[in-house]
Amino acid sequence: MDYMKQADQVLMKTYNRFPVVFEKGEGVYLYDIEGKKYLDFAAGIAVFALGYGNETYKQALKDQIDKILHTSNLYYNVPAINAATKIVNTTGMGRVFFTNSGTEAIEGALKVARKYAYKKEKREDYEFIAMYHSFHGRSQGALSVTGNEKYQEGFVPEGCRAVFANFNDLEDVISKVNDKTCGIICEVVQGEGGIYPGDKEFLEGLRRLCDEKDIVLIFDEVQCGMGRCGAMYAHELYGVKPDVMALAKALGCGVPVGAFVTSSKVSDVLVPGDHGTTYGGNPFATAAVSVVYDLYDELNIVDHVNEIGAYLYDELEKLADKYACIKEHRGIGLMQGLEFHGPVSSIVKKALEKGLVIISAGANTLRFIPPLVIEKEHVDEMTAILSSVIEEVMA
Repeated sequence: MDYMKQADQVLMKTYNRFPVVFEKGEGVYLYDIEGKKYLDFAAGIAVFALGYGNETYKQALKDQIDKILHTSNLYYNVPAINAATKIVNTTGMGRVFFTNSGTEAIEGALKVARKYAYKKEKREDYEFIAMYHSFHGRSQGALSVTGNEKYQEGFVPEGCRAVFANFNDLEDVISKVNDKTCGIICEVVQGEGGIYPGDKEFLEGLRRLCDEKDIVLIFDEVQCGMGRCGAMYAHELYGVKPDVMALAKALGCGVPVGAFVTSSKVSDVLVPGDHGTTYGGNPFATAAVSVVYDLYDELNIVDHVNEIGAYLYDELEKLADKYACIKEHRGIGLMQGLEFHGPVSSIVKKALEKGLVIISAGANTLRFIPPLVIEKEHVDEMTAILSSVIEEVMA
C-alpha cells in the first residue's frame, strides 16, 4: 500500500511531511516500513527524551491500561496525584494543572495571569508582553503571544496580539510595560526561533520587573525543560523562578500530556469553574509522567545531559570552525543549533536520505534535540553523516 499517497487523500495538508513512513523505534534509532535505520536527532521534536523501547516505561503504561485509562476530572485518580506531587517537589512551586499539550499549557498560563490581574482591578483590557521570534503554540491565545507574523496572519487580528519586545533586551521590555500589562511570557531558550538561550541578566531583570509591578512572569519550558538544557528545568540554570511554567513534550516521553505549574503567588487564582479539560490529567497520561520522573532519577538524566551536551557542543564547534557556510553555533545541553548563511532545507532532506533525522529551527538553523540518552558514539555518527551532507550539498 502506498501510505504516503493515501495520507495525502485523507489527512489535511497542513504539514510538509518528508517522504518516509516510520514504523518503529529502538534506543535512539528509528526504522521505516522498509526496514531502513535512521539515527534520531530530533526525538519527535524534543519529545522522546528516554529514546524508544525503554522497558520500565512501557511496562508502566501497560499496567495502567490494565487498570483504567480515563475517569474525568470529576473524580480523583492516583497517577495524577503521584505525578503532580513529583512535579511540585522538583520545581518547588505550588500546584499543577495537567493538559493534553504544550499549547493548552500556555492557554492555561495566560488565563492565570489575566485572572490574577482581574482580581485586583476588574479590568477587561489587559495585555501581555511577549518576545519576537518566540513560539508558544497554534491555538488562538498561544498564537497571540507567538512573535512570528507568519503564524498569526489570518488567525489573530493585530488588535488581539500581545505587545512584542526583543528577546534578551530588558530595556525594550521595560519600555513597553504599562498599567494594562498583566503578564510577561518568554521561552527560557527560544526553540523554533533559532535556538537562542536567554541571558542571565535578562531573565533576572524580568523577575525584578514583575515583582516591582506585580506582573505575572510566565516561562515556556515546553521544549527546553525536562532536563534538556542540563537542569531539570531550564530556569534553574539562571536562578530565576517564574510565577507560572508551561511543560509538555518530554513530560510524557511520547504520551500526549502537558502541564502548567504555578507558584504560591498565583496557585489559588483559578477556582472551580474557571478552567477545565476532559482528558487532561487522566490516569494513562499521568502514569507516563510519573514513570518519566522515576526514570530521570534512575538514569541520572540531567548529569548525562551535561556530559553529552558538552561533548556535542565541542563537536559542533569543530564543524562551525571547519565549514565557512556555518554562521554561528549556539545552545545549551542537548538543545543546540547551527545557523547557516542560507536555508538548511536541503541539508535536512539529504541527511534523511543518509539515515539521519534532524530538523530545522527557522529557515537557516539546524536544530539538535536528540533523545537525552544518546552517547558520544551517536554524536560521532551524527557529525560524520552531517559532514558528508554539508560537503555534498554546500560544495
